[in-house]
Amino acid sequence: MKDKEKLIRYFEASGSGEEARRMLDLAEQVVAGRPYRVTDFMSPAGLVIADAVKANYPQLEVISGGGYDGAERLRVAFVDRDFGGDVDLGIAAVAVSWDPRFRLLTHRDVLGSLMGLGIERSHFGDIIMRPGGAQVILDRDIAEFVQSNFTKIAMVTVATEPMDLSEIAPKEEKVKEIRTTVASMRLDAVASSGFSISRTKLVSAVNAGLLQVNWQPAKSASQTVKAGDIISIRGRGRIEIKEETGMSRKGRTGLLIYRYK
Repeated sequence: MKDKEKLIRYFEASGSGEEARRMLDLAEQVVAGRPYRVTDFMSPAGLVIADAVKANYPQLEVISGGGYDGAERLRVAFVDRDFGGDVDLGIAAVAVSWDPRFRLLTHRDVLGSLMGLGIERSHFGDIIMRPGGAQVILDRDIAEFVQSNFTKIAMVTVATEPMDLSEIAPKEEKVKEIRTTVASMRLDAVASSGFSISRTKLVSAVNAGLLQVNWQPAKSASQTVKAGDIISIRGRGRIEIKEETGMSRKGRTGLLIYRYK
């Protein structure tokens, strides 16, 4: 692929250069004769990189999944178009439970303890919190190890057992519908309305690297966004621009925004 380094440099600008390198390597393994190759778990930004890689290898198809409908963290497979078999993404699930009196245990607690076993984040998919427990999506190759060694979160004793992917209950998200108008489709204007924060704080979040657009670091507060884009701020959740609802008499753009918590 003659534009390989160009593609890598493009994604290096957003901090995703290494992911791009790994995906290109997997794609080239399929071109060389492997029926398919699968990535580790990644954020939805990985799909953007995968599509860019696929565009340079017309003989490949891209399949993705995170173990259940609506999963945020995904594994991606590059598949030879002529391969007629099943593509195994290698995803498993483990149910974790603890005494419900310790209801203050959080997603961060669970993930931190799992990584404390010496396992990298890329081997874990979504962690779905439930009263008195969690459902952990993970690489099938480490599932048995986790079941045998994941016994405590902080000082809280936990129990684990395998579960079928069909048993996974989708994450329950609270959604707030916001109807607003903005002077322009600049990121700072839309995000400040969606998150109900000042544009000054929004600009600070961009400069601190806390804000992402479609799972990629925001380029600047002045960049243009559009319907369908997802904007997230670390620690504040995310918003989705569902649609532009028209223009007001004063020339402001009407928006329907969903805020997820």
